[in-house]
Amino acid sequence: MSVDQATVRRIAHLARIKVNEDDVPHLQGELNAILAFVEELASVNVEGVEPMTSAMPVPMKKRADIVTDGDMADAIVANAPAVEDHFFVVPKVVE
Repeated sequence: MSVDQATVRRIAHLARIKVNEDDVPHLQGELNAILAFVEELASVNVEGVEPMTSAMPVPMKKRADIVTDGDMADAIVANAPAVEDHFFVVPKVVE
């Protein structure tokens, strides 16, 4: 797959990037090099390779799935400037 100059201009327009006409051929070469590298990656055999989240085999940190909230309404609204029945009171913004 290769990118022509019209496609470079369209990509720049879609990305809302201003590109000078003098830069279009250079960007065309850069985009074609990127696409060639992606095509090269597609040819790599990854059969039997497990996905990894890190270069080092480190187990992911997990927390216990325990409910820790509840009965804290007073503590939650303690710093609020205005409270009514454990709810924050805010000024009316719609008339």
